[in-house]
Amino acid sequence: MNTVRHENGVEYLRSDKISSKHGFSTRKGGVSTLPHTSSLNLAFGRGDDKETVLENLRLFADAVGFDAEKTVSVRQVHSADVRYIDASFAGYGYFKEDTFSCDGYVTDVSGIVLGVKTADCVPIIMEGCGSDGGVRAVGAAHAGWRGTVSGIAASCFNMVKDMAGSPERVRIAIGPSICGKCFSVKEDFVDAVGKLLDKEVFDKFIIPDEQKAGVWHADLAEMNRYFLCLAGALPENIDVSGECGCCNPDRYFSHRYGRGERGTMLSVIEMPRVSPR
Repeated sequence: MNTVRHENGVEYLRSDKISSKHGFSTRKGGVSTLPHTSSLNLAFGRGDDKETVLENLRLFADAVGFDAEKTVSVRQVHSADVRYIDASFAGYGYFKEDTFSCDGYVTDVSGIVLGVKTADCVPIIMEGCGSDGGVRAVGAAHAGWRGTVSGIAASCFNMVKDMAGSPERVRIAIGPSICGKCFSVKEDFVDAVGKLLDKEVFDKFIIPDEQKAGVWHADLAEMNRYFLCLAGALPENIDVSGECGCCNPDRYFSHRYGRGERGTMLSVIEMPRVSPR
């Protein structure tokens, strides 16, 4: 992935795999002044007032080139629920009060911007193209460990694939998230995940700590890549950032590093706009 530094000060990541307007925000370039949200906090409920968050969204939108008021990003609840989004949902979660919660979206409506909020969890965006190369649908998913093991990435992929007509024409980008080394877990996590994954997958991704008894490590980004490939995505069509917010707290917000005191990043993808004729 490439880092983009916009003239307005916003810094974000973009993937060469994705042709639609998109971006994975960092914490750089906003107007938040609280120590834990400085400076591009993109979520309510973290200590910033509403107008500060909306100004951050406008700055991010200006940098990436999307319409802030067309952004959809509702309450996330660590589910595997993926919703189809039409034009009536434009602005939900930022400019309009949301009436539902979910952790994934798919749309084929021109100009709609799908956004997922993260601060360690895995942000996934994707686009599906038709046989002529034109984008037919875009999707976005927020994958915490519950969403990851419940298959939210594959659910989002399958919806985009069906709208595009072929799994080979779906391109995917997985943004910054907590790495396996930083994401240490204990028996409650292991027990819960063990009930949802078969043993082969569990042993592949849930690794015991070599020095600490009763501690394991899980690489959520690689788990999501694996599940996407199982669903039919081509490995060469998946771009993984590999950057960890917990390892790089000056660049990204991290829930674990900040012990819950932190801002929130936003990852977006816009369904390409249709030019008027």
